[in-house]
Amino acid sequence: MKKFIFTLCLLVSFIGLTGFKAEEFSIENLDQYNKEFKTEEIEVCSTSSTKTYMPYTAITATGSKQYKYIQEHMTVDQTTGMLYDEDGFIGAALGYSFGEIGTRYYFTLDSGIILPIVKIDAKASQDAPNGCSHSADASVIEFVIDSSVATEYFGAGPTGLVNQGNFNNDSRLKGNIEKIEKVLSEKIEEGVYYETTVDTQEIEKNIIGQADTELALEGGIK
Repeated sequence: MKKFIFTLCLLVSFIGLTGFKAEEFSIENLDQYNKEFKTEEIEVCSTSSTKTYMPYTAITATGSKQYKYIQEHMTVDQTTGMLYDEDGFIGAALGYSFGEIGTRYYFTLDSGIILPIVKIDAKASQDAPNGCSHSADASVIEFVIDSSVATEYFGAGPTGLVNQGNFNNDSRLKGNIEKIEKVLSEKIEEGVYYETTVDTQEIEKNIIGQADTELALEGGIK
């Protein structure tokens, strides 16, 4: 009997938790967040744990890149008041060293939490002259939020500030910056293919043996 060899392509998926999708946005599982895009690591310009905020309604210049980007790409989470894009990146104001509006980053904290951040506003150069951290409070990340929703969710301190003015007070966002990666447009490959050769002669023999057994049970073989 002629021997045939054929190839089976087996897809082994590595898919686990991926970056948030718009309909799945949550800060509850940031400690389990898996990166969805390829990246290039950049220098950690500051390890500050301070994470301040600003209301998105303060961005009023309709012709600005910030305003247009928020209108076209960002959604307000009606539970937390945080803004997120179609891939679940959280909106924040960053210094000039973090490039243009719309640039995305993974901030890894020393707590193991990964914050997916998209730059939707720019810190003023006079406030962050080094292009990285705010000179007054040392913050690198300044979340852009709906303050009315966020106040209800996170609470306000005696000063009236959301989360007492520092989102590091929330355990789900807590930690010093340990690593920063610029997010590229290409997604991480979700699987890998393995090729396995199978001897069809062995398969045919097994099929014939199974058929003979079935015939014997039916009285077809004496």
